[in-house]
Amino acid sequence: MPRLRWTSYLKVLVISLIAGTLSPVVASLPSQGARPSLARSMEMNSVLSAAEIQTRLLRLPAWRLDGQSIVCDRRFAGFPEAIAFLNRLVEPAEAAGHHPDLEVSYNRVIIRLTTHDAGGLTDQDFSLAEKISQL
Repeated sequence: MPRLRWTSYLKVLVISLIAGTLSPVVASLPSQGARPSLARSMEMNSVLSAAEIQTRLLRLPAWRLDGQSIVCDRRFAGFPEAIAFLNRLVEPAEAAGHHPDLEVSYNRVIIRLTTHDAGGLTDQDFSLAEKISQL
């Protein structure tokens, strides 16, 4: 199971509290028992080939390949809108049991996905990227 990045959650939580945009979604996060089955997790953690990665990126025009990660750079009208976006990102990430690396700088949010345990990009990364792209 991937290691949780509590520092990322803490940063978003503190920023959300300061900005006054903490979403009620935090109170309704799924429990640990809501994670995908072990067999499904192993299936989704197979590293994709370079050809598979390129094919999947064609369906995600806002995302680009950066080493062993896919990255999306989103810009918003201001800081509160950027934080509101981060709050909407929590639910799909928790439901998938897969958490992006996030960078926030005022109105800019950089989302980076990779499966650290697998050592590269997997189905899990592209599945979450598709959900994030719909937010």
